[in-house]
Amino acid sequence: MFKILAVVVASISIGASAVPALSQGNDPYIFDLNSPQLDVRASLGDNTDNEFLKYGYPGPVSDFLLRSRYATSFNRALRNPNWVAEHLTLANLNGTADRSNADFKEDKDIPVMFRAHLKDYYRSGFDRGHMCPAADAKKDDQAMKETFLLTNMTPQVGVGFNRNYWAYLEAFVRDLTKSFDDVYCISGPLYLPVQEDGKWYVKYQVIGNPPNVAVPTHFFKVVLVKQGSDFSLGAFALPNKAIDNSTPLTDFDVPVETVEKAAGLVFFDKLERTSVTPLCSKTKCSFK
Repeated sequence: MFKILAVVVASISIGASAVPALSQGNDPYIFDLNSPQLDVRASLGDNTDNEFLKYGYPGPVSDFLLRSRYATSFNRALRNPNWVAEHLTLANLNGTADRSNADFKEDKDIPVMFRAHLKDYYRSGFDRGHMCPAADAKKDDQAMKETFLLTNMTPQVGVGFNRNYWAYLEAFVRDLTKSFDDVYCISGPLYLPVQEDGKWYVKYQVIGNPPNVAVPTHFFKVVLVKQGSDFSLGAFALPNKAIDNSTPLTDFDVPVETVEKAAGLVFFDKLERTSVTPLCSKTKCSFK
């Protein structure tokens, strides 16, 4: 029976960072990929016909937003996307839209009290980091402008990360379209624990005045590629800090299950995971 160790929080060194590691622990931390899984998309709907929810369902609400070049789920409590999903091909990456014609904007599809605001980032020391890159949305001006909505942004360290290593990873994903028919990429933030005094804590900065937008400790990209009827899957988890350009991308290559456990998400669940090959076995996971 094919089994994969699920993630338990343990700090190990992976390149320049520490990310959750696969546990070598006991059976409670093991799950079987061949066993039936719950429908992760099941929801309460409008089922308030009970005494507890007689006057309404409090949430949480994850706003689902569908744009020209991406879809996203927005977290109202953290004022960050939960994830941003893209589908890339050689054809849909073509276009002439210029990012210089786009401005960062608050997303009016989110209620004011739950939005990330432009003023939250002002003098925060963090970049407004794209989850769907502007370079992936050259289709037209509207598609480009949608990538500058704050629901597609999250606070990122600028020099050494957003403007460098993270940008190189974005380019790596785009370049996969030269070798594969379809590239599906899901990106998002992580809030991972650190160990202090023998105890584990989740600590992250919050920017804005008053404090409004959470600063992720890490970011992930989960990448699925398709060539004919063959699929390959990979995941990368990077710390939200400056990363030396010489650091191999493979240092941040982690099992998809690691990201799923840390983020509380399930990726590409319509595919039989056991029939999908590792991405880095099909292509060289490195920057040119």
